[in-house]
Amino acid sequence: MAVVHRATLTPHKLDLVTSWLPAQPWFDDGGPIESVATFRLDDPAGEVGIETFVVRSGPQLFHVPVTYRSAPLPGGVLVGELEHCVLGHRWIYDGPSDGVYVATTTLAITTAGREVEMFRPDGTPLPRPESAATVTGSGLPDGTAVGELAVARALPAEVPAAAAYLDATWPGQATPVTLAWLS
Repeated sequence: MAVVHRATLTPHKLDLVTSWLPAQPWFDDGGPIESVATFRLDDPAGEVGIETFVVRSGPQLFHVPVTYRSAPLPGGVLVGELEHCVLGHRWIYDGPSDGVYVATTTLAITTAGREVEMFRPDGTPLPRPESAATVTGSGLPDGTAVGELAVARALPAEVPAAAAYLDATWPGQATPVTLAWLS
């Protein structure tokens, strides 16, 4: 369950992502960056926000998972910082550089997990946004060794045969796209 506050963010999360992307070696700048879909996963400890953006630049789609933290993450790849009018200052990190993202995404893959539902702090459910992605982990049979998490950046990605995976669909994308897998 993700708790979503009615909040003003300065700068906006997508602005940070679009400013950071052009400097990434896996990003191919095809023009203006636009958001296509988003979803959230849930940190079991409730400390780290985990959100994924699927964005388009020209004809190419990119997978950009990020984490939101209340304190700096030593060794994390910083996307930027923002002010959240309820939660205060936040450090935003590239998901694969954050151990909480890696553990949570691995758990979603191995347990056939899904994106989280969103609620207001008072427990009121939020309607599903039109751009929300539907995410499903493949699951792993008990006793199967868990491999290392690999994260697709440019979509679609080549995924090893028989890999356990995290797939997503979104409005306009009915065929599942693999975002991450265990190798």
